[in-house]
Amino acid sequence: MPVEFLTDEQAARYGAFAGAPSRVELERFFFLDDADRALIESKRRPHNRLGFAVMLTCVRFLGVFPEDPVGVPTQVVDYLAEQLGIEDASVLKAYGERENTRLVHMRELRQVLGYRDFAEVEGELREWVDARAWTTGDGPKTLFDAAASWLREGRVLLPGVSRLARLVASAREAANQRLWETLSQMLSVGQRAVLDSLLQVPPGARVSELDRLRRGPVRVSGPAMTRALERAAEIAALGVGELDVSAVPPRRLAELSRYGVDGKASLLRRHTDTRRLATLLATAVHLTTRAVDDALDLLDVLVATKLLARAERETTKEKVKTLPRVERASAKLAAAVQVLIEATSEQIDTSTGEVFPPAVDSVAAVWERIEAVVPRRELAAAIATIGELTSPLDSDADQAWRAQLVTRFATVRPFLELLTSVVDFGATPEGLLGRKKVAPAEIDTELLVGSWRRLVLSAPHAEPGTVDWKAYTFCVLEQFHRMLRRREIFARNSSRWGDPRAKLLSDAAWEKARSMVLASLNLPATAGEHLAARAELLHATYTEVAERLPANFQVHFGEDGRLHLAALEPEPEPASPIELRAAVNMLLPRVDLPEVLLEVFAWTGADAAFTSLTGGEARLADLGTTIAALLVAHGCNVGYTPVVGSAEPLTRDRLSHVDQTYLRHATYRAANAALITAQQSIELASVWGGGLVASIDGMRFVVPVPSVYARPNPKYFGRRGGATWLNMINDQAAGLGGKVVAGPPA
Repeated sequence: MPVEFLTDEQAARYGAFAGAPSRVELERFFFLDDADRALIESKRRPHNRLGFAVMLTCVRFLGVFPEDPVGVPTQVVDYLAEQLGIEDASVLKAYGERENTRLVHMRELRQVLGYRDFAEVEGELREWVDARAWTTGDGPKTLFDAAASWLREGRVLLPGVSRLARLVASAREAANQRLWETLSQMLSVGQRAVLDSLLQVPPGARVSELDRLRRGPVRVSGPAMTRALERAAEIAALGVGELDVSAVPPRRLAELSRYGVDGKASLLRRHTDTRRLATLLATAVHLTTRAVDDALDLLDVLVATKLLARAERETTKEKVKTLPRVERASAKLAAAVQVLIEATSEQIDTSTGEVFPPAVDSVAAVWERIEAVVPRRELAAAIATIGELTSPLDSDADQAWRAQLVTRFATVRPFLELLTSVVDFGATPEGLLGRKKVAPAEIDTELLVGSWRRLVLSAPHAEPGTVDWKAYTFCVLEQFHRMLRRREIFARNSSRWGDPRAKLLSDAAWEKARSMVLASLNLPATAGEHLAARAELLHATYTEVAERLPANFQVHFGEDGRLHLAALEPEPEPASPIELRAAVNMLLPRVDLPEVLLEVFAWTGADAAFTSLTGGEARLADLGTTIAALLVAHGCNVGYTPVVGSAEPLTRDRLSHVDQTYLRHATYRAANAALITAQQSIELASVWGGGLVASIDGMRFVVPVPSVYARPNPKYFGRRGGATWLNMINDQAAGLGGKVVAGPPA
């Protein structure tokens, strides 16, 4: 059973001090309360009191009693001596002269504090590690740290590092084997053959079937939508998407599917039968919903940008073109109506109040006056122009672009029937597509809202007794798109576009998973107990904040009882930081970006986080150099060519292999965690903040290539599509995470 997942440095830190504790750790673990002082004061001599205090606090911090109390960091000894009023902390040396004294104190502390031996809880810990490994799929190092924390919290003395490592490794291996066997046993003989065929490269093809199915849509168009739906139908035809995999924790299934999506087909073929089939099943189940997600994502972009938005833009352009004609015609009609009103209205003498009859008393006289201003021929032409270029009185503001939308029916016709057959919306198609004549009785007129009623029922080109079925199709599509985005309509075989309530566990499913979930999350058996603890913590926090409010002049309550915070006024930047910035810029050397990465790797060891997909140790020399080159290639979006070199770590084949095997979301996240941890140890970073406060901001980028995830926004991207990179950064200037959002975030 391999247990060599811990490095020498990690093994040395286990149950021992890794340097001097921070001030926060001193105050948390080495502060002596009244109960501690009562125990310590029973010891008469200063060296025994100080040594007893060291044993008491170190077992609380490390989980074990120190073998050599004299060898603990001086900061710990000085902090304890100051609390005990011992002026000379060097008296601790006398504590180590009698070994029997230390053993007696250990027995006393174990009895008073309730510490237990590891053998008493080994079975309980194995069950906890097994439950956590089964539900979370954490790596061995994470499980090892979690197990050590569990022992400390349970007041269990830590065992030897090898013993705990073997327990963690065996429990994790057993959980993995159970996962692979559970999934592979769900498959029939035929399904196993179908999944294995995905790893084969068909004659004349360059990639395996799995590689081909893993590729999602890129372009936003009607044909691309058709291909996306055909891909979803092909994956669904594998016949594994309907298997009930609810017995496997979703996180484990997602982790296994990521491995299958990222891994090369040649690598998957080398695994054992159970692991290979389990991975392929998880991948196929994931692709079944992902393909539908991709298709609906594409549909969302297609309808929003290529249909609705384009119809509105083209309608606006047409309106702008017709404005001069409308203005001229409106001016003529306004002049004629003004004459009509003046000629046919009663006249009132404002000085005497006397009312006179209208100036004219016949239609001919009225027309004579109107034609003196606007000839009748021009007036008739103006009326015709207004009728042609403006909407009827009973229409709405959307009629123009909706009418324009109907002209783009050729874009959606190829995939509409395919959409309802591939995606399970829980409805059946009406069968209207492709027919020349559709009667009003064959459609649901309750769906005709606003101007759609006129466009569908009263289309000028429609024969009597029929409707414009193209307009009706777009009427349904527009409302379908709006309700789909609000999840009032959802796809049962989708993840992102599915029913948000579907992932809630039912009573029977919850009772089945209850014990394992509670064990892995370290939660009590009843919700009331957990909520009571949270309520008590919340009450204490509110009380603490309320006690500080009277002394805080930046906070006050208004007459409405609402809390108001004083605005922060900007302070002018003093001259000293400006001068310091200039001086620092002068001192900074001009170096290549790869050199910076290699130096950071040497400081932090972040390159060790990039592990192989197989989970084994790296078998490549100078792997950090290859990793640095790939980070430059991807980060600068320049591809392999600028970083390819004659040296072995920089050959194209090696770059491609490491890129596919070592660089993935999980390793990026682990490397970023190593960088954050290393930055916390820098004294200057601790001056900036404690690392517990974060903010999120976005940077917008134009996407120059066709992409489903690039959205148009004239304000930020002009005529092109773009995306936004949201970055979360803490108060120590360390990036905690990032996410690419299609277009500008709402």
